Order: sequence, then structure tokens, then C-alpha cells
Amino acid sequence: MILLLGGTVETAALALALAGAGERVLVSTATQAPLKIGSHERISRRCGRLDAAAMEHLLRSEGIRLLIDATHPYAVEVHATAKKAADRAEIPCLTYVRPGAADKAEEALVVASHEEAARLAVSFQRPILLTAGSRNIGIYAQEAARTGAILIARVLDCEDSVAACRKAGVPAEHIVTGRGPFGVEENRALIRRFAVGVLVTKDSGEAGGFPAKAEAARLESGRLVVVGRPELKTDLVFHDLADLVTTCLTT
Repeated sequence: MILLLGGTVETAALALALAGAGERVLVSTATQAPLKIGSHERISRRCGRLDAAAMEHLLRSEGIRLLIDATHPYAVEVHATAKKAADRAEIPCLTYVRPGAADKAEEALVVASHEEAARLAVSFQRPILLTAGSRNIGIYAQEAARTGAILIARVLDCEDSVAACRKAGVPAEHIVTGRGPFGVEENRALIRRFAVGVLVTKDSGEAGGFPAKAEAARLESGRLVVVGRPELKTDLVFHDLADLVTTCLTT
């Protein structure tokens, strides 16, 4: 059996490709977000976060022969946990990272951290639309409060995300929920709604809707601040799903 750590838009396609090739796949996601994996007899699913010990136990108890980490490119802790658990269980760990897109956006201001992104965003003295998730919302909220900047946060439509925004002090009327990826016009409408002048995001690649955000910011004459991707500390990295599937079947 293969353990597939997922939750991204590529998860379902990868699970179905492996199952279609005859592999049994256990899909593991941190949340119960819907995945279009149907009811394939070779695909099962579990939900909930795992630390290294719990993941190692899962690998051994389920007789996992191969681990695929297809979580978000910015899920640094998950990547580290997956590698540690796989090493302990003495099985291969293959990582899928969707191709980035920030290098194709000439107007993108790429920075190395959320702290740097927050400082840069408030420097333009215009309303900010944060589309980089809720995990680091506190960093942006603190900078906004310090400088008097208006901060609008678009986060997942789940209780934890909204709670994080409220805890950080983001007003309810400035919390927008939804599940992307969003199109250019959806992004433009949100930008116009709040007179946004700065859009902050991650390089989530084409599959994550980055080009649509970049284009919306350009069309609305806004600044685009991008938190660059973290360095991956693993060896077996794939950027093409077909190559990953082929490797899985021959490993």
C-alpha cells in the first residue's frame, strides 16, 4: 500500500492514477476538505494531523511500502515529518511539488518570509488583501495595527481559519471565506470591493491560482507581494505527476 499525504488539488488525480495502475492507496489529509476521489475500491482515506511518531506507527501498522508527500509547497513541517517517519520506517519518501509561477510575473515582489512580506505590504500605505492562508495571519495583523493599514484576509471556509483571523484582531467585515482557486474576475471583484492596493500571496503555482491573482493585481494597478517558497530538505522531488506515478510503480 502507498500512503499519500495530500489535500492539494492534485491529490485526487494522483490517487486515481495510482489506483488505476493497480496500487492500493491510503490518502491522508489534515482536514476533512472534500476530495474528488469517488469510491474507488483501491482508495481509502483518513483525516487528522500526524506527528512523526504517529506517522511512523501508521506506516508500520498499514504495511506501507512507499510514502508520497503531495502536500502544499509551503507545508515545511509536514515535509520534515514525512521524511523523518519514512526514514524511521525504512521506506522511500517521494515528494511532489507543483511548479511555481512567480518567476513569470514580472511585477511580483518576491520576499523570503512572512515578516518581510508584512513590512513591505504596509509600506505602500494602501489597503492589503492577504491570500496567504491563516497560519501566519498574526504577523500581518500586527503590522497593520502598528501602521494603521487596512487588512483584508481571504481564508478557507473552515472554523479554524476564521478563528485564527478573529484571534489576530481582524474585523469580521474584513474576513472573506472561500475555497479556491479563484479566477481573475473573482479576484478583481474582491480587490475593487475593498479598494485593495496590495495583494499578498504565496507562489502556489498555476494549480493554486497564482496566475489569476497576479493578473488581477496587474489589471487593478495593485502591488503584488509574494512570499517565496521554502527550501525543501529532501532528495526525491518531482514536479511532474506522470513521472511521479511511473517512479512509484517501479520502486
